[in-house]
Amino acid sequence: MSKFNRMHLIVLDSVGIGAAPDANNFVNAGVPDGASDTLGHISKTVGLNVPNMAKLGLGNIPREQPLKTVPAESNPTGYATKLEEVSLGKDTMTGHWEIMGLNITEPFDTFWNGFPEEILTQIEEFSGRKVIRESNKPYSGTAVIDDFGPRQMETGELIIYTSADPVLQIAAHEDIIPVEELYRICEFARSITLERPALLGRIIARPYVGEPGNFTRTSNRRDLAISPFAPTVLDKLNEAGIDTYSVGKISDIFNGEGINHDMGHNKSNNHGVDNLIKAMTSEDFKHGFSFTNLVDFDALYGHRRNPQGYRDCLHEFDERLPEIIAAMKEDDLLMITADHGNDPTYAGTDHTREYIPFLAYSPSFKCSGLIPVGHFADISATIADNFGVEKAMIGESFLDKLI
Repeated sequence: MSKFNRMHLIVLDSVGIGAAPDANNFVNAGVPDGASDTLGHISKTVGLNVPNMAKLGLGNIPREQPLKTVPAESNPTGYATKLEEVSLGKDTMTGHWEIMGLNITEPFDTFWNGFPEEILTQIEEFSGRKVIRESNKPYSGTAVIDDFGPRQMETGELIIYTSADPVLQIAAHEDIIPVEELYRICEFARSITLERPALLGRIIARPYVGEPGNFTRTSNRRDLAISPFAPTVLDKLNEAGIDTYSVGKISDIFNGEGINHDMGHNKSNNHGVDNLIKAMTSEDFKHGFSFTNLVDFDALYGHRRNPQGYRDCLHEFDERLPEIIAAMKEDDLLMITADHGNDPTYAGTDHTREYIPFLAYSPSFKCSGLIPVGHFADISATIADNFGVEKAMIGESFLDKLI
């Protein structure tokens, strides 16, 4: 019998809590990540008021310098710690795959100088559209459509760009290149980037609308990932006949593997919370695991280096947390974490190599406090332990600490 009948994991995408021990091995615009600290720098520079997460123990997580505006609780209602990544990467897929028990020892390919001509030519031949060569480099997703959107509206060419992550992104105005056509082009790009020297984690369709000077990306984004290279704990649960619910881009990140109930993509973080609560309150979801990604922290504010917007986004989630808790049953467990950092006060516009926070709460808890600092994959090992399935490649369960 499971200790917790249902477990709910929420990933606050990019909400890191301080540089990892190996952060200086990772760079951002040429600057090592060793001084990055997403939550710490937001708290210090623009203030942070997250009383509901603080009540669970966010301010109690061990740090060299306490979070400036998130006080430690003398009697928290949950358990807290921070977790370290062992895989060689700081991207979305690496983080999520490790959370589900995999160890990525060979990072995906990245293209700091843009994609090779061979890839661009193949996409042109398939699509019948030219690729704008000037956009073929690491680029901010909003800047690239500001710079090349007017040209695309005139010519119908494709805007292809990348980032420090192992991704190929194609931006297209929905009135010029219909969404379904963009998806087909991205599916082809996925088919030609499945092995080295162009093994990419994701192909991302980035539709947008509007007029020059006022372009807006839409919620029709689609991520085309590759399947995990080994079974994850999601697969173990699915094979055991246990319900697995995904909310947001989780299904994309795992290419649908191990997921038997998909609540769909999120139009926003608030929409994602709505979808999670819909799953939690469904009469069909009696036993199992839900896995939610809330991406706005990363996509709207981290990459755009907007600490004020990032702070407000955290406030918005914190205000919804009581609703999530109210949807829990007595024997549910809620876990809140992240997948990497994206310090909006740091150099460049890319992810930062950081610890991730971990908060756990259940109405059934008799105790609370800190649990030992561990690794991303400990989350999946704990889930596996709870439901009586084998863990994946790595991770050590802390289920016995949650009492």
